[in-house]
Amino acid sequence: MKTEPSHPLRFRKPERLRLRSLVEAVFREGDSLYAYPLRLSFLPQDAAELDGRFRNGAPRGIDTLQVMVTVPKRKLRHAVDRVLMRRRIREAYRLHRLALKERLEADPQLRTLSMSIIYIADRTLPYPKVEKALLTLLRKLGAALGPEAPDE
Repeated sequence: MKTEPSHPLRFRKPERLRLRSLVEAVFREGDSLYAYPLRLSFLPQDAAELDGRFRNGAPRGIDTLQVMVTVPKRKLRHAVDRVLMRRRIREAYRLHRLALKERLEADPQLRTLSMSIIYIADRTLPYPKVEKALLTLLRKLGAALGPEAPDE
């Protein structure tokens, strides 16, 4: 019989950035961070901002932390290479997102953080390089969001 970990590491649909209005907002209004071979665009939003992006308020199923991974065809021409890099980025994110997610859930002002991770290298790179770059980006993102909320 399998036991569930205390923090499930599954990457479920509510964690995927997929709504057009949120994706457009990330690229139009969000900030960017770089750590070769990745670029991270992000947009933190409170509940009022999130509701204002939709006609009838924010739909259900939007998680505290949403991410989209993009590997441009212009950088990697072969689909198998794009899929490989997308999987490597998603795996590194899936394993290292929990600290950021817990921090966001502890902040009462933030409703959601929408992010887009874009692969900017023009060749495939090994998983350790991708993982190191993603950890650097997550650390920079934590600093960009400001100091952690004090424990009460």
